[in-house]
Amino acid sequence: MPPANQQIADHAFLKGMYQDDYYPDHVVDRGKEILLRLCERIEAERPSSLAELYVLTNAATEEFNELEAEFGAAGSEIETVAREVIAEDFWFVASAYGFTDADVEELIATRDW
Repeated sequence: MPPANQQIADHAFLKGMYQDDYYPDHVVDRGKEILLRLCERIEAERPSSLAELYVLTNAATEEFNELEAEFGAAGSEIETVAREVIAEDFWFVASAYGFTDADVEELIATRDW
């Protein structure tokens, strides 16, 4: 079920990556799916603290870690531009669900990219 949050529904996830031919759309689509699943989990589990939110965002970050191999296979990688775009969208998600004081580094603390 798509996220109910209107800010999320209206947001163009990973826009900067879609606009750059270096990132294959079919792999970026997988990243967008990870972020949308994160939103669905937030809506279903309703974390009440940053610690609870970080558990969810770190799990989604682990999925991005696994996606790195797919970028590599497609002749791309999660490098500086992609890191920034992904991190910004993690922060956008946290903010859209009321966690405006979330630390972006904590949101993606389990990253290896």
